[in-house]
Amino acid sequence: MWGIELNRRSELPLWRQIYQSLRDRTINGKLKAGEALPSTRELAKELNVSRNSVCQAYDMLVAEGFVISRQGAPTRVAEGLCVERLSGSVTYENIEPVRTFAADFRTGRPDLRQFPRFLWQQMLHKTSGEIQLERYGYTGPQGLPELRKEISSWLFRNRGLTADPQDVFITAGATHALHLIADLLCVEGRKVLMEDPCHTGMLRTFHNKGCPIIPIPVDEQGLQTEYLTSEGTACIVYVTPSHQFPLGGILPASRRASLIRFARENEVYIVEDGYDSEFRYCGEPIMPLHSMDPQRVIYVGTFSKALFPALRIGYVILPRQLQKQWRDLRTYADVQNPPFEQAALAELLRTRKFDRYIQKMRRIYGERRRVLLESLNQTFGSGWCAYGDAAGLHLTVKFPGMRFDDAFRKNCLESGISITPVEHHCIQKERHLNKLLIGYGHLEPEEIRNSIRLLYNFINSSYAVTG
Repeated sequence: MWGIELNRRSELPLWRQIYQSLRDRTINGKLKAGEALPSTRELAKELNVSRNSVCQAYDMLVAEGFVISRQGAPTRVAEGLCVERLSGSVTYENIEPVRTFAADFRTGRPDLRQFPRFLWQQMLHKTSGEIQLERYGYTGPQGLPELRKEISSWLFRNRGLTADPQDVFITAGATHALHLIADLLCVEGRKVLMEDPCHTGMLRTFHNKGCPIIPIPVDEQGLQTEYLTSEGTACIVYVTPSHQFPLGGILPASRRASLIRFARENEVYIVEDGYDSEFRYCGEPIMPLHSMDPQRVIYVGTFSKALFPALRIGYVILPRQLQKQWRDLRTYADVQNPPFEQAALAELLRTRKFDRYIQKMRRIYGERRRVLLESLNQTFGSGWCAYGDAAGLHLTVKFPGMRFDDAFRKNCLESGISITPVEHHCIQKERHLNKLLIGYGHLEPEEIRNSIRLLYNFINSSYAVTG
């Protein structure tokens, strides 16, 4: 009766099952406006449940306005409840299934198999037990003071960068930082000068914020500063000077000085992204551009490549004049990062266990880069050349006479090879069609060798054409 079917083995209480069934029937129009419901005694007998269960269901329907109850009168369905059901079903076309590839050259992927999970669990357990009760509340938009202090110390001993902990602001990663920076600076149609090619994720972040983009070409040494233009409408220059993504160059001192002069003369801010700059395999990590002008450069860093992407902890070093506005924006966006991972990361930095892990991974990634270069040479012979500094988790490879576009990329995917042409990251197209990005950080040496052979066979048999 009344379309109510009860599941007595369900964890859902019987009264709520009765409530949901009657509610759904009012919404879909099976119970009409003004129609009387049976008395609680009658329905309880019909369903073989206690009268109290039916009373609870009716009380909830009355409280939410689905039915109207008056003393001495039947409980009736309220007016205006029917909602027509949409035809068809909802589909989720943009959700990509998790795939495994015969050759996986995706970029920006650290080797999670090497991550010391037990050590990280120890740090979480230790700091969670020690964290002050006040940290469970709202602690403000800047981040835990102890983490800001340890990041400042890490940057000094690893990069030679002097940064006051008060100028360090914790974020949920580099992309989150760019969202806040765009909100802070990209007002009234002010433009962003972007490296071209650049990371498409960073480009989309500014695009989605409605920021007009002016592409500035990149060569083997990074941003070509002679092409910088302002016209009084630019607010940001976005650069990756320590290891340009995707071509891998290091911005030379003369261009750094030119970029700083441009920023000062035109009153724009430089957003310096320290993309995977922890991993350099010949010499020490490059000194950040931030050191040349801390009041004109916003430094953006993250731990997603150094540790693991799911950590969602990054940071910015912010000029003093922007800090109050930043606090206001962060407070009314998401307030703060969770304190527990911040505390664990601070302890990892304080004990120098982070330093030792980075040193270990530099050796591992450096060896994998060597294996990759050796495999390319053995497989492709002399028909290629590598771009960029010996750093990071990917290699940019130029194949003269070849043409790699989005069609090539899609055909690779269909054949079980995940690889990205540099063209995919270009704002202005047709300039880097003969270059591929080969991510190797997450691959064991034998996986690298096998994957390069698969790539060679695919290119030779199918989609690389002379241009």
